[in-house]
Amino acid sequence: MEVGVRRVSPRVRRQRGARESLLSVILGFESIVAFLAGLSVYGLKALPAGIEPWWGIVGGAVLGVLMIALAGFTRHTWAVVAGGALQVVIALGAFFVPALLIAAAVFGGLYVYATIKGGALDQRNASLAADADQNGD
Repeated sequence: MEVGVRRVSPRVRRQRGARESLLSVILGFESIVAFLAGLSVYGLKALPAGIEPWWGIVGGAVLGVLMIALAGFTRHTWAVVAGGALQVVIALGAFFVPALLIAAAVFGGLYVYATIKGGALDQRNASLAADADQNGD
C-alpha cells in the first residue's frame, strides 16, 4: 500500500423496507403519467375559459416533480400522507379530462395496496428478525 494513503471502506446503505420501496416506485412511475396528463389537458384545451391552456403543462410538471421529490421521503409518514393527497389531486383532474379517472383508479389502488401490504411485510420481516436474534441465528 502507498505511504500516506488511507483505505476508506464504502458507506453502509440504510436498510429500506418494503413499503418505502414500493411507494417510491409507484410515485416515480406516476410522475410520468402526471406530466403526460398535463400535456393532455393542454392539447385538449380542457381548462375553463379565461385560463390559458399552457397551465395544464405547468400543473402536470409540478405534480410530476412533487411526486419524484416525495419518492425520496417515503420512509416518513408525512410523505406517505402527502403522496395520498397527490393521488386525490390526480383524481380531481378527471373534471378536466375524464380519462384521468382511470389512471387515478389504477395508481391510487396501487398506492393503497403498497401502503397496506408493504407495511404488513415490514412488520413480518421485523418479527422474523427479532425471532432470529432471540434464537441466536
